[in-house]
Amino acid sequence: MTGQTFDLGPQALIVARLAQGVTEEQLDGVTPCPGLAVHNMLGHVAGLVIAFRDAARKDLGPTTATSPDSFVPDIEPGWREALPKALDELAEAWRDPAAWTGETRAGGVSLPGAVAAAVAADELVVHGWDLARATGQEYEPDAAALQASQGLLAAAAEDPSTDGGLFGPVVSVPDDAPLLDRVIGLSGRDPGWKP
Repeated sequence: MTGQTFDLGPQALIVARLAQGVTEEQLDGVTPCPGLAVHNMLGHVAGLVIAFRDAARKDLGPTTATSPDSFVPDIEPGWREALPKALDELAEAWRDPAAWTGETRAGGVSLPGAVAAAVAADELVVHGWDLARATGQEYEPDAAALQASQGLLAAAAEDPSTDGGLFGPVVSVPDDAPLLDRVIGLSGRDPGWKP
């Protein structure tokens, strides 16, 4: 991972567009994450967006201390209005240079600010793909966020403490596959997944 900052705004806008493209009929559909329907995935995204917004602000508390594995997420009433607003706030919070410095916390884990930014980018890239695949939408992630995601996941795949991957065993993808497919494989998902 480089020490360079990047703007989460473009990827946040892409995720907001994908969320708005989800129909009411698709909310109960399956996603690439076993056990999570589309409405659960949207709830997870809503929670992580708040957590990483607060991590950028160094506003540490319940939103940054809760492990995402401790409950099954779900959407709240008004999510169609709240999620785009929270995504805007996330992007704005990470535009502050102070967000990238020092230590912060997200998901109950303490980590350097720049690493937290990469994790936020990775979450938006991978869950953007999850939503697009689950709901049949076109998806092209922001290039800077995709690069940050690749750097984070590739480093994790080589780290013996992660047991081969940050979010599950790496799925083998050809070296000449598109970067998005390689990132999805590094995230423990099959790039060919379909509902």
